[in-house]
Amino acid sequence: MNDNHPPSAWSTYTRTVFIAFAAIALVLITYEHRVHVLGILPWLLILACPLMHLFMHHGHGGYSGHDHAGHGTGAALPKKETDDV
Repeated sequence: MNDNHPPSAWSTYTRTVFIAFAAIALVLITYEHRVHVLGILPWLLILACPLMHLFMHHGHGGYSGHDHAGHGTGAALPKKETDDV
């Protein structure tokens, strides 16, 4: 077999060390800045309300299949009867 290819920049060892370093850094940053993150949570909840409203009403479909002739008057319109002789 021919092993003349250049070595990979991301060997298995390098990749493992980088992932471990990134995980430790993420934990330390999260621990040190938890006050900032917890301070943002109420605002994220308030922001989630209009977003949920937009996305949850997506499946309603609009007004194309509904009869809106009686809306706004407060009373239902009587159905016309036709006599076929």
